[in-house]
Amino acid sequence: MEERPNTGSWLEDTRTSYDTVATSYAELTRHLLDETPEERAFLALFADHVRAQGGGRVADVGCGTGRITAHLRQLGVDAYGIDLSPGMIEVARRDHPDLRFDIGSMTDLALADASITGLVAWYSLIHVPDDEIRSVLAHFKRVLRPGGPLLLGFHVGDEATLKTEGYGGHPMKVRVHRRQHAQLFTWLGDAGFVVESHRTLTSAESRLGGMILARRRSTDVPGDGG
Repeated sequence: MEERPNTGSWLEDTRTSYDTVATSYAELTRHLLDETPEERAFLALFADHVRAQGGGRVADVGCGTGRITAHLRQLGVDAYGIDLSPGMIEVARRDHPDLRFDIGSMTDLALADASITGLVAWYSLIHVPDDEIRSVLAHFKRVLRPGGPLLLGFHVGDEATLKTEGYGGHPMKVRVHRRQHAQLFTWLGDAGFVVESHRTLTSAESRLGGMILARRRSTDVPGDGG
C-alpha cells in the first residue's frame, strides 16, 4: 500500500474531497478538451517547447484522473501524472493503464533536482492558499531542468470561495482561489521563471480562465533572458 503524503488541513480537505468525487469527476470532465480549442493550443505549444529542450520526462502535477496526462502523451510528450488524491490516481490508472500515475503533493514533490524537462499544473493551483504558492513554485523550479517549460491553467479573478458540493452533487470542502495574471507573473518571476505567453479565455474548462506558459531561467540571475 502506498504512503499518503503528509498533509495539513487544507491539503487533507482537498484529498478527501477529490477521493469522494473521483469517479464522477472522471465522467464529467472526460470530454472537456474536445470543447476547449484554445487550451489544446497551449498544450500543443507546451509540447513544442518540450521538444525544443530535447524531450524528456514531463510531470502533470495535480493530474486528477489523467485526462491531460493522456492528451500530452498523444502529443508525443513523455508525460506522467502526480496527484494528492489516491482516489483520483486509482481512477487515472483504471482509465489509462498504459500510463504512470503516482500519489504525491505539489507542496513536497518527491522528485530529484532538475530531473524533468517540463511541468504542467492544469487548474491544480486553484486550491493552494496564497501563502503556499511561493513554496510550490520553488518546488516546480527545483525539479525542472534549466530552460524547462511550465504550463499553468487557473481561474481568473480576485476572490476565493468555499466549494461544498461538486461533480455529481457529492460533498466537497475546498477553497477555490481565483487569481489575476499580474499576481502570478510576480510569483513566477520571484521563483525564477520567465513568462513566454499568456491568455485569458472563456471555455468549458473555466468561465474565465487563464493560461500561462513560462520557463525556468537558465541561470538564477534576476531578469535573465537566457
